[in-house]
Amino acid sequence: MSELTPDEIRRRRLARLDKSPSPNPLTATGNESEKAGASNSSSGSPSLTVPSAKRTLAENIEESSQPEPATATPTQEIQDVADGSQSQPSMEVESGASLDSGYPQSMEMECCEQSTLTQMDVDSGIENPEVEDPEQRVKGQVAQKEFCGISEDQLLHVASSIFHVSWKEQGSGVVYLTGLAAEFGEEPEEVFCNLEDLVNQIIMEVLIQHSTSGNPFAVLPASPKPGTNPTEAGAAVGAAAAASPSSSGKSKVASTSLNMLDASSVEGEMFKYLMECYERIGQEERSAPKRYSQPPMCDLLSTARSQCVSHASLVLQGAFTQHSPCSNRSLLLAPIISHTMPRGFLQELVCVSYRDPEAFAMIFNPLIMSLVQTVQRSTIDLQNVESAEVPLMAMTELCRIKCGPVRPICNLIIRSPYWQPSPILQAAGREVAKLSILGAFLNLSVFAEDDNKVVDKHFSGPTLTHDSIKLINDGLQHSLQQIRNELYEIIHSILVNSDSREAMMSYLAMVIKQNHKRTQMQVDESLVAGDGFMLNLLIVLQRLSQKIKLDKVDIMYPFHPKSRIDISQDTRVKASSQEATDWIEQLNKKSEWIEPKFPTECYFLTLHCQHLALLPACRHHARRIRGIRELTRMVDEMQGREAMWKGTPQERRNKQLLERWKTQIKKLEKAKLCGDAGLLDENLLRGCFQFYGTAMALLIKLVTPKGLLTPTLPLPEDVPMEFASLPEFYIEDIAEFILFIVQHFPQVLEDTAQQDMVLFILVFVCSGQYIHNPYLVAKLVEVIFVMSPAVQNRTVKIYESLQLHPIALEHLVPALMKFYTDVEQTGASSEFYDKFSIRYHISIIFKSLWQIPMHRDAVMKASGVGGEFVRFINMLMNDTTFLLDESIGCLRRIHEVQQAMNNKDNWNSLSQEDMQSRTRQLNTDERQCRSYLTLANETLDMFNYLAQLTKTPFLRPELCDRLAAMLNFNLQQLCGPKCNDLKVENREKYGFEPRKMLDQLTSIYINLDSEELAQSIGNDERSFNRELFRNAETIMRSNAIKTQSEIGQFVALADKSHQISMRKRAQDLDLDDAPDEFKDPLMATLMRDPVVLPSGHVMDRAIIDRHLLNSQTDPFNRQALTSDMLEPAPELKARIEEYIRSKLHKS
Repeated sequence: MSELTPDEIRRRRLARLDKSPSPNPLTATGNESEKAGASNSSSGSPSLTVPSAKRTLAENIEESSQPEPATATPTQEIQDVADGSQSQPSMEVESGASLDSGYPQSMEMECCEQSTLTQMDVDSGIENPEVEDPEQRVKGQVAQKEFCGISEDQLLHVASSIFHVSWKEQGSGVVYLTGLAAEFGEEPEEVFCNLEDLVNQIIMEVLIQHSTSGNPFAVLPASPKPGTNPTEAGAAVGAAAAASPSSSGKSKVASTSLNMLDASSVEGEMFKYLMECYERIGQEERSAPKRYSQPPMCDLLSTARSQCVSHASLVLQGAFTQHSPCSNRSLLLAPIISHTMPRGFLQELVCVSYRDPEAFAMIFNPLIMSLVQTVQRSTIDLQNVESAEVPLMAMTELCRIKCGPVRPICNLIIRSPYWQPSPILQAAGREVAKLSILGAFLNLSVFAEDDNKVVDKHFSGPTLTHDSIKLINDGLQHSLQQIRNELYEIIHSILVNSDSREAMMSYLAMVIKQNHKRTQMQVDESLVAGDGFMLNLLIVLQRLSQKIKLDKVDIMYPFHPKSRIDISQDTRVKASSQEATDWIEQLNKKSEWIEPKFPTECYFLTLHCQHLALLPACRHHARRIRGIRELTRMVDEMQGREAMWKGTPQERRNKQLLERWKTQIKKLEKAKLCGDAGLLDENLLRGCFQFYGTAMALLIKLVTPKGLLTPTLPLPEDVPMEFASLPEFYIEDIAEFILFIVQHFPQVLEDTAQQDMVLFILVFVCSGQYIHNPYLVAKLVEVIFVMSPAVQNRTVKIYESLQLHPIALEHLVPALMKFYTDVEQTGASSEFYDKFSIRYHISIIFKSLWQIPMHRDAVMKASGVGGEFVRFINMLMNDTTFLLDESIGCLRRIHEVQQAMNNKDNWNSLSQEDMQSRTRQLNTDERQCRSYLTLANETLDMFNYLAQLTKTPFLRPELCDRLAAMLNFNLQQLCGPKCNDLKVENREKYGFEPRKMLDQLTSIYINLDSEELAQSIGNDERSFNRELFRNAETIMRSNAIKTQSEIGQFVALADKSHQISMRKRAQDLDLDDAPDEFKDPLMATLMRDPVVLPSGHVMDRAIIDRHLLNSQTDPFNRQALTSDMLEPAPELKARIEEYIRSKLHKS
C-alpha cells in the first residue's frame, strides 16, 4: 500500500466527519457563514472556510486545497481550519500586572520538524502490516529517533489528557470522539500526518459536537477528584467542563471566573473549553518541566497551545454557529475582569487575530466596548475597590500587548467611531467625557457633582467623626492614585505606539478645546466635563511632562501655525490683541517654523489642561465653602429674628425657608467632603506646584536679558513680545494656585520649586510695567500677603527667604509704594472698593518689612526721591480719612439702632416692616464697620511708623494742611462732644478700640511735631479748638495712654497751634471781593502762586499739585499732566501780591 499524502488524509477524514450521524453545522450555515468564511480565508489570519449548505465539507476543502509536500511541517498553513503554526509576529507585553494567570509561557511558536508517527494502532495494539515496507521501516526508525525515547503512545496519551477526549473507549470525565475512533479503526496509519493534524482533528470534533448537540461534557459522569496527576490518569483524567474545574487542582476563583462566561451560548461553552485546554497545557509543563522541554513533547504542547488560540479566534468570530458574533458582551470580558484567563492566552490571541484586521476588530471591538460599559457602571467604592480598577487594569494590559513594534489594541481603539466622537449638541465638553472611549475611564471621580454614589456610599453615615472622615479620604485618594496610574499606562501606551500617537495628541487637544468654557466665571456645568475627568487627565499629562527639560520646550509654540492650543481669544500679558496679531503675522513672513516636537506639545497641553482643570476645581471648592458659610449665616439670622415673625403670616414661609436652607447646607457639606478627597490631595497639589515651578522658570527665562542666567532689576523698558503676547492666565493661574494651597496645604510649598516661586513673585511685583492688568500684579502682592506670619504661620521660612532676597532688599519697598498709588485707578467698575483691599495687603507687608533694618533703609531712600513717595503719602492720607469717616459713621448708626432696640416700648411700637428694615441696616452696618475698622487700623499703623522714620514728605505744602485737617477731625470724633455716639455694645465684635485709635492719632501729632504742622493745625478753622486738645489730654492721662513727656509734647503743640490760630484771626482779611482772575477756578480761593496749565487754564500751584497727587491729568480736559509741565505766571502773581498789600493797608 502506498503512503497517502497529507492532503488525501484530510479529504478522507473530513468526508468521514461529513457522513457522521450528527449534521455538521459548518455544512448547514447560510449565506452569512459563506460570507464570513470567504472573508476569513482571504487574509493571512486564522480563518475557517465555511462551505455551502449544498456541498459537503470535504468537497469544499478539496476544491480550495492546494497541493502540499508529502511531509507536512508545523510552519505550513492548514487550509481547512486556522491553526497557530503559521508564522506570527513576535508578541511582547510590558512589565506590569497580567490579565492571565498560571505558568508563564513562551510566545514563540517554535516546533521541531517531525516525520510521520510510527505506524502503530494505538487503540488496538495491532501492528500495521505496512510497517514491513522498507520505506516505512526507515521512516519509523527516524521517527523513533526523533522522539528521543518517547513513544507515539505516550504522545497520544498526553494529547488525550489535555483535551479530555478519548478515541479508545468512553470513560469518566472525557468525551468519546466517534469520528477519530472510526479513523483509527479503519486506517490508523492515515489518521494524521503530524502533531498539528492530530490536535486539529481533536479540537474540531469537540467543537462540532458543541455546535450540533450542545456541550458534550455536560452529560458526562463525575470526574476524578481534583489533584490527580494528569500524566498518570490517562485519557480519563479531568472533569466535565461545565461541572467542575480542571482536575489538576485549579483554584475555585478560576473556576468561578470561567463559569462567569455565558453558559447559555454555544460560543461560551466552546471558548470556555479552549481556555481550559490551554490552562491544562501549562499544568502539564509544570508537572514535569524537564520532560516537556524536549521534543517531541514541547512540539506537542506548543502545537496544542497555538491550536487552542486559533480555534478560540474562530469561536469569537462566530464561525461555528449561526449566532451573530457582534454581540454587545464579549466572551473575553469575564476571564479578563477576574484575571483568570490563562497566562499568554490573550497575548497570543491578539497576535494571531491581528493579521486579519476584520477578524481582529470582530473579536476585540466587543471587548473594548464591554470594558467601557463596565467602567461606566462602576463607582469608586472602598468596600469593593476592584469595581472601578479592574476594568482599567484590563484596558491597560490590552494596550500594552505588542506584536513586533505595533500595539494592535491601541490601533483598534483609535479607529473606533467612539474614539473622538463629533459633537451632537452644545455640550461638546460633556459629550467627550461621556461618549468617548477614554472618557469612560477618565470620568471616574469622587466629586459629588460627578458621581453622587460616592456620597451615598461613604459620607451618608449617621456619625461621621473627624478620624473616620480622614480614613475615608485617605482610602479614596489611594484609589484615585491607582486609577490615575492605570490611566497613565493606557495613554502612554497609545502615545508610544507610532501609529496611534497623532490620534492621541488630537484627542487631548480636542478635550482642551471643547472644555475651554470651564474657566468662565458663569458657566453651565452641564455643558463641560466635570472636575474628576479633567483632574484625571491633568495628572496623566503631568506624568508625561515630568522628564521634559525646559531647554527642549519651544516657547514660541503658542504662536506656531500648527499649535494644538488656541490663545487667540485670551487676554495677553502686556500686548493688546491687535499688537499680538500683527507681531505673529510678521513672524510668519520672516521666519520658517520648526515642526513642533512632542516635548513642546505635551508641555503646553499640560499647561492649558492645568488652566482648565485645576483652577476651576479650586474655585468650585471655594464656592462650596462660601455657600455653606452664607447659608449658615442666613439660618442664624432667621432664627435670631424668630421672635419677630413667630405668630405672623410669615411664620410658615420662614419655617419652610429654614428647612430648605438646612437641607442645602447638608448637601453642600457632603459635596465639600467629596471635594476634600478629590482636590485636597497632597500628591496632586505637590505635582501641580512642581509643574508650575517649571512654568515660572520658563517665564523668568523669557524676561531675562540675553547673556544673563538670572534677571537683574530693573528689567529693560522694552517688553519682549514673546512674553507680552502670552496669555495672562499663565501668570494668574500660578498666583491663584499658590493662594489656594497656602490656605489649604501650605506644606506643599516646601519643595524644590520654592526658589523659582520666590524669584518669580519678586521679579513681576517689582516690574509691574511688564504686566498690563493691575489686578494681576495685585494677585502677586496678595500671595506675599498670605504668606506673611500675620496671616499664615506655616509659611514663615518661605516668607523670610522672600524678604531677604537681594531683589526684595533693593526693589520691593519702592515697587509696593508705587503700586499703592497706581491702584487708585484700575479702570474696573469696582476700583473704589478694590483699592482698599489691595492697600490693606500692602500695609500688612510693610509692617513685616519694617522689622528689617535694610527695608527701613529702603523706605528712607525712597522718601528722599520725592515724587512717588509724596504720592504714596497722599494716598495714605486719603484712605485714612475715608476709612475713619466711614467707620465712625457705621458706629453711630449701630449705636442708634441698639439704643432703639433697648427701648422695648418704642421698638415694639414700630411696624413689622420698619423693624425688619432697621434690622437689615444694622446687619449691613456691622459687616461694613468690621471691614472699615480693620483697614483703618492698619493704615494708621503704617502712617505712624512712616512718620516716625521721616517728617519731610508729610510736611510738604500740598500735604500738611490736609494732614492737619484729617487729624483734627478724627480727634474731634473721638474726644469731642459727640463722642458718646460711638458707644456700642460688644465693640470688640467690630474691632473698635477707641483708646488704641486715640493713641495712634496722637502719636502722629507727636512724631510730626514741627512749625509747619503747628501752622497747619492753627489754619484749620473747621475742627481745631483748644478745648478739643484738652479733652484728649484728660483722656490720655486718665487711661495712661501716653507717657507724661509725650502728653507734654502734645499739649505744647496744641498751645503753639492755638497762638497761630489767634494771630490768623486777628489778621484775617476780607478777600471775597477779589477779581475772578485772582481766584483758583476749582476752589474759588485766592491764588498765592498761580501757574499756567498746558490747556491754558490758570490755577494755584498748591491746589493743582494736590490734584496731581491723586490723578496726573489736567482737571479740565483729562489730558496727561505732570508738575514739570506747569508754567509760572509771575505777572499775575505780582498783581495778586499787590492786591493783598492794598487790603492790609486798608485794614
